[in-house]
Amino acid sequence: MASAAPLGSAMARIGAFCARRPVWVLVAWLVLLGAALGGQRAVNATYDDEVSLPETPSAVGAELLRTTDPAAAWPTGKVVFHVGSGTIADRGRAVGQTIAALKTLPHAITASGLVTSADGRTAYTVVSFDVDLMTLGYPYTRRLDQATEPARADGVGVAYGGGLDQVVRPPPVQPFGEAVALGAALLVLLFAFGSVLAALLPIGTALVGVGTGIGILGMIAGVLTFGTSATGLAIMIGLGVGVDYALFLITRFRQDLMDGGRPREAAVRATATAGHAVLIAAITVAVALLSLYAGGLAFVGKLGFAGAVGVAVASAAALTLTPAALALLGHRIDRFRVRRPVAESSGKRDRWLRYARLVSRRPWPFLIAGAGLLALMSVPLFWMRLGHVDEGADPVGSTTRTAYDWIAGASGPGFGPGANGTFSLVVDGRRATASADQITGGLDRELRDTPGIASFTRPAPGLEKKILVTTVTPATGPQTAATGELFAALTERTLPDALAGTGAKGYVTGAVAGGFDFRDTVEARLPIIIGIVLVAAFLLLMVVFRSLLVPLKAVVLNLLTTAASYGALVAAFQWGWGDGLLGLPGPVPIESYVPMMMFAIVFGLSMDYEIFLLSRIAEAWRVSRDNTESVGTGLAITGRVISSAALIMTLVFLGFTVTPTVAIKMLAVGLAFSVILDATVVRLVLVPSLMVLVGEANWWLPRRLARILPNLGA
Repeated sequence: MASAAPLGSAMARIGAFCARRPVWVLVAWLVLLGAALGGQRAVNATYDDEVSLPETPSAVGAELLRTTDPAAAWPTGKVVFHVGSGTIADRGRAVGQTIAALKTLPHAITASGLVTSADGRTAYTVVSFDVDLMTLGYPYTRRLDQATEPARADGVGVAYGGGLDQVVRPPPVQPFGEAVALGAALLVLLFAFGSVLAALLPIGTALVGVGTGIGILGMIAGVLTFGTSATGLAIMIGLGVGVDYALFLITRFRQDLMDGGRPREAAVRATATAGHAVLIAAITVAVALLSLYAGGLAFVGKLGFAGAVGVAVASAAALTLTPAALALLGHRIDRFRVRRPVAESSGKRDRWLRYARLVSRRPWPFLIAGAGLLALMSVPLFWMRLGHVDEGADPVGSTTRTAYDWIAGASGPGFGPGANGTFSLVVDGRRATASADQITGGLDRELRDTPGIASFTRPAPGLEKKILVTTVTPATGPQTAATGELFAALTERTLPDALAGTGAKGYVTGAVAGGFDFRDTVEARLPIIIGIVLVAAFLLLMVVFRSLLVPLKAVVLNLLTTAASYGALVAAFQWGWGDGLLGLPGPVPIESYVPMMMFAIVFGLSMDYEIFLLSRIAEAWRVSRDNTESVGTGLAITGRVISSAALIMTLVFLGFTVTPTVAIKMLAVGLAFSVILDATVVRLVLVPSLMVLVGEANWWLPRRLARILPNLGA
């Protein structure tokens, strides 16, 4: 390996600039933070979870449906009424006043007549709007409450469902979970390093970086529409990496001081060494997140972009704000102590060094045990079921969950579990060779023979006479596996069999069908994302470590970590093992885009600790040229800091499990498991055992390839 590291030299220059002008750097970041947050408020940011897949059958069917019924294009929501005794008809006057008031709401076009359950205790009206419901905003809930006050005043329960979930769900604010996570992180830092200022500094720099990143993201959202979970995702990742990256720099700085270094020079050396590893780690995470665009799904790609913005700004704060603060504090960083301050390895008798020597003596048992554990944890992955998590997973007592349960618990046309997610079957008979009666009869017969259908309307022509429409109500709820099987049966057997030889084409559409089409698209494109991330990570690490085997091992180990994290995700959500802790009413499918997001994030973050560990191993190798000793030295030196960093990041992620957004809960749980596995099984067992077994070949790189590769240093 070459000893020169041009990128490290560039990082040294950045560290020197920040160390010489610490006040300027601090003021610049505060100004940037204020400007970003101010700009966010000034910009009309938009967030929307609508996914556009124009080539899918559900999208084609929806367009045909709009052709035959223009009103089908109107956004709609349900206002649901329920009484504990008597019937809705007994309160007919109050309910009628409410429906009349709903029609006069801003942007409301009309409200349908009441659809009433068989027992008369539950009913709902469908309100149509002339704008996307997401644009109405949460404050519109107050107008809905005012319109429905007559029904409430007469003892009628009122809840909002359907598309109105986009209006009435409170914004996902979770300061309590974040505060608890950061408080726990502070305790970890105090215990690990013994200094109050050293513990506060990484949290402070992370908060400045995350605040600035969210402000910048908000300004971008004024031009580019993000999904509603984009901000939460950026905060979660930004906080996690921001604290960790600053921690690595501070640890290296404090060890330098303990070894007799001067503060300003120590800040520069920390930036040149640990800062170099931070930059490589941040680039790895950002590249993995941006690779989501390659899947061709703009919705997912923009979520990845939001996460990349969070990582970029948090890492920039760590690499500039941290050395400036360190140079300013100097030896005072350890003034307020809770115990004797420590940083890296404490010498030859360090417990991490003893453990490293144990792994070096018996690498095979460690390798087999570690790989076996990850393989075992990956088993649930083979039962992963993707889908869309709807109002049925909302907290009990919320208006959306109440509306969902009232409709699911009633009987009669328009009610039952499947009424919360019906399918619309659209048959395009404009080029049909059979008559409309033949098509209708065949479709009617096939629908009667299809299991899993609670009811369906007789196929009828719309305004465009040769386009037939029927509504199918499943016997089960939208989130169940049975409804997914019904969707597959309708698209693969029922419609093809009914229309065979007629020349007509059939499509299954509606919100639930669109969700299943999105799921199928994600499943088809996930291998593309995996391939791009793997290749990008391998090439980047090959350049950094100037080795073929080191990046190959890192890629394979992170694949195992990701698979095991998927397994934990399935157990926690799909199998319902974490329902109580996560505040869920029961098992739910894995949100369709979560595995794609998780792969990019987990793979990127999992590389972080390996990069730090391998960087220290590479440094020791350049000095001793003894592979076994280098592995032991690297593991011992990074033991305390990586363990603390992993615990902090895990706590930050778990703090986001209190959010009401289920997709963020899933990402938080998956990321927390990945960090735990990467910092324990991978870092403590698999990496050192593999490095010892491979020996000096770890650092092999063909000479011709070495001459043409840029030298970024490790």
